[in-house]
Amino acid sequence: MPRLPLRARRRFWLVTRVILIILALVITLVPVYWMIATSLKTQVEVFASPPTIWPENPTVQNYVRVFARRHLGRYLFNSVIVVGTSVILSLTIGSLAAYSLARFGKDRLKQKMDFWVLAPRMIPPVALVVPMFLILHKLGLINKHLGLILVYTGFNLPFVAWMMRSFFQEIPVDLEEAAMVDGAGRLRSLRDIVLPLVAPGMVATAIFALIITYNEFFFALILTSTPAAATLPVGTAALIGKTQTLYGEMAAAGVVAAIPLVIFALLVQRHLVRGLTMGAVK
Repeated sequence: MPRLPLRARRRFWLVTRVILIILALVITLVPVYWMIATSLKTQVEVFASPPTIWPENPTVQNYVRVFARRHLGRYLFNSVIVVGTSVILSLTIGSLAAYSLARFGKDRLKQKMDFWVLAPRMIPPVALVVPMFLILHKLGLINKHLGLILVYTGFNLPFVAWMMRSFFQEIPVDLEEAAMVDGAGRLRSLRDIVLPLVAPGMVATAIFALIITYNEFFFALILTSTPAAATLPVGTAALIGKTQTLYGEMAAAGVVAAIPLVIFALLVQRHLVRGLTMGAVK
C-alpha cells in the first residue's frame, strides 16, 4: 500500500483531531444542555414521546418551586458556608503540613510520611461515618454547620497536603535562605516568598477540594436531617419520591447548583492553568 504524502498525512491527523475534539465537546456539553432544557419544561413535557429537543413552552416554574417549596435557597446557603469554610481551613492547615513535608525530615522519613498522610484518604467513607456520627452526637454537632465543617476539613486535609507538597518542592530553598540571611524568619519567608510563588498551586488544589466537597453526599445525608444544615446534594436527592421523581425540579436544582462552581472557575481560571502546569517544564 503506497504511503501518503506528508501534506496528506498532516491533513488526515488534523481532521482526526478536530473530529475527536468535537466528539469530546458533544459528550461533555449535551448532558448540560439537556439538564438546562429539562429545567425549562413542564412535568408533562418531560415525559413526552418522542422527547422534545427544546421546550415547546419554556417556563421557569421549576425554579420557582424549588426555591419556594423545596428550600433550595437554604440548601445553597448551607453548601456555600460549609464548603467555603472547610476548604479555607483545609488549605491553611494542609499547606503548613505540606510545607513541613517538603522542607524537613530525612528522605526515608519523608517517603513514609508522604504515604501515611495520604493513607487516611483511602479509607472508604462508609467505614468512618459511624464513629464520626457518634463523636459529633456526643459533641452536640449533629445537623449543625460546624459538624460538617469539621468532617469535611479532616476529609480534605490528606488530599490538600499531598498536592501542596509537590508545589512547595518546586520552589528553590535558596530563595528562603536568602530571605533568612536578610533577617526574615521562617514564617515570614514562607508568607512573603513561598506562598506568593505557590499561589497558582493553591488555587488548583482549592478547585479540586471545592468540587469534591461541594458534591459530597454521603456524610451530609447521615450527619444532617433538616434543611437547617443539609447541603445541596441532599436537598436535590429529596426530589426523588416514592411514587414520582420531579425531573424538572431536579434539573432546575442542578442548574442552580452548578452556577457557583462555574463562577468560581471563571474567576480563577488563569491561576488554575498555571497551577496545573507547575513543574511540567524544567
